[in-house]
Amino acid sequence: MASTGTGGLVGRGIADITGEIAECGMLGYGMAFQQSAGLHTRLRARAFAFSDGTERLMIVVCDLPLMFGGVVRAVLARLPRGYTESNVMITATHTHCGPGGYAHHALYNGNTGGFRTKTFAAVVDGIVEAALAAHEDLAPAALRLAHGRLENASANRARRAFDRNPAADRALFPGGVDPQTTLLSIERDGRLVGAINWFAVHNTSMTNRNRLVSGDNKGYAGYHWERVLGGCDYLADAPQELITAFAQTNAGDVSPNLNLRPGSGPTEDMAENTRIIGTRQADAAAALADKGRNGEGTSFDLVLDHRITHVDLSDMRVLPAFTGDGRFHRTSGPTGGATSPAGAIPDGPTYFKGFGAERNRVLGALSRGVVYPLSRRLRDAQAPKPMALPASANRVVPLVQRRLPVQLLRIGPLYLIGLPFEVTVNAGLRLRRTVAPILGVAWQDVLVAGYSNAYGHYTTTPEEYDAQMYEGGSTLFGRWQLPALQQIAAGLAEAMRDGRPVERGEPEPDLAGRRFNRGAAAAAPVLAPPGRVFGQPLSLSRTGSVVAAEFVAGHPSTELRRGGTYLEVEREAGADVWTRVADDGDWATRLHWTRGTGPRKRYAVARVEWDTTGAAAGRYRLRFHGDTEDGPFTGVSEAFDVPA
Repeated sequence: MASTGTGGLVGRGIADITGEIAECGMLGYGMAFQQSAGLHTRLRARAFAFSDGTERLMIVVCDLPLMFGGVVRAVLARLPRGYTESNVMITATHTHCGPGGYAHHALYNGNTGGFRTKTFAAVVDGIVEAALAAHEDLAPAALRLAHGRLENASANRARRAFDRNPAADRALFPGGVDPQTTLLSIERDGRLVGAINWFAVHNTSMTNRNRLVSGDNKGYAGYHWERVLGGCDYLADAPQELITAFAQTNAGDVSPNLNLRPGSGPTEDMAENTRIIGTRQADAAAALADKGRNGEGTSFDLVLDHRITHVDLSDMRVLPAFTGDGRFHRTSGPTGGATSPAGAIPDGPTYFKGFGAERNRVLGALSRGVVYPLSRRLRDAQAPKPMALPASANRVVPLVQRRLPVQLLRIGPLYLIGLPFEVTVNAGLRLRRTVAPILGVAWQDVLVAGYSNAYGHYTTTPEEYDAQMYEGGSTLFGRWQLPALQQIAAGLAEAMRDGRPVERGEPEPDLAGRRFNRGAAAAAPVLAPPGRVFGQPLSLSRTGSVVAAEFVAGHPSTELRRGGTYLEVEREAGADVWTRVADDGDWATRLHWTRGTGPRKRYAVARVEWDTTGAAAGRYRLRFHGDTEDGPFTGVSEAFDVPA
């Protein structure tokens, strides 16, 4: 048995961050019609606090579509002294089926009717709760780091761009994906109590046709390890014994849809694909934990370090040492390419008609023939991008963030480059190879922690950028964006190696008080139909293994029930004694919420579904919880039997 690393304190925390599950635009795909209409799995923040006696550090992994600077700012203001923007990393798993409207930059609230104060509060409050719980949980722990390979959970969705990279780089990733799965495991008294896994795959197994809030494959991976394998109960009064987070890394051009079609691969059922891809990540991580306990992982004493700087990427001078052509270059203001509105076809179809995922001849000709000849600097920074959204638009209304944080964290032998970007596999490789030799470590021990602390869209290699597929069109600051980030990361690594501080830089302005962030219009009220009351059961049905009950419903946004549940599955345990066996955090349950149309628009129905597969034989019932302005209500279905 390998020796166990000691000398540090580690704490864990988990909290609910689920926002509005009804009539709120979902963030990720940008589809106007994708409005939340129920709940499949709750979204959670999983926090891990570290202390080596001198330094502190915290990582919070959130089941969210994106992370925004406004959220980070609000969270940091509520953390205990000693936690700062430098030593706290707040990162998103990038599910595309979470409620939106929690950004302070206007682009991300386009299908939500504006800023959603309730969803923003749910996100911030939950992250703070998880972080505070992790801080309070600090205790001696053993840490291990292990690397492995996961080959059947990802596919490159932009191969034409990837294949432009040098052959030596491509040879490291023959499948066009990064198969490295990395696990940081936390043990107390020889028992696994926490883990953070990093693996590069988009959290897009659920397509833009899904309208149920979902943590997608990475959310399921956490659920599977914690609740299925670990037996944790999210609603129990006792603290959760096992907390496992599945974080992103360089997943920018990597899809979970193995057949490179939305919702396709390994099966043609998007929910089943979510479960399978999530299970594969969880099983690979659990295997690494087992190997670590058998002496194959790296045990280490806890040593922490951290650096952060804010950089205006709209005007950065990039040195020849990083540009690759021996010349100086500059980045430019955030400019969207014509392929960006089209989306990534393997994960979702076009969401703006007229924009192609591969090319746009009209905008391409306009950019080449008119715009670029008028500005040599813009041509050097952005060509050959066919421009669809010029940088000037961002000066009228703050659409996207221009000043962005770049972070470097150390946890023993592991280094994390915290970036607010979706970084492609090969772009991640270059960043890792930039930092690793400066710090004297293998590049495999340096990970790109994408989707962290803010959001600035994509980062590709210059070669991939020239292909101008979706990822290149969404590399807003131009062809030299990756070299600029390499330059910044190198500076952070040198400062960490030498024990020097770095310039903080100027952060993005706080936009919370701007007029367009004062809140979306309230949803139309929901009433009980004449002769009925809220919670009244309407029907009970069974289709195959799925039992469903419908109830008269209020609006779920009246009370988000964060940390609670909208539904329960109860099993009869004796005369008038019922025991909860499942809730809305379980994979086997679903809640569909539907508002009527026409004259019935003010009425709503909640449909509670439970898949009885694997359930013990017995007598059961379904319970639905809701709220109105007058208070909570509960509905209970008829009892039904599940046979042996």
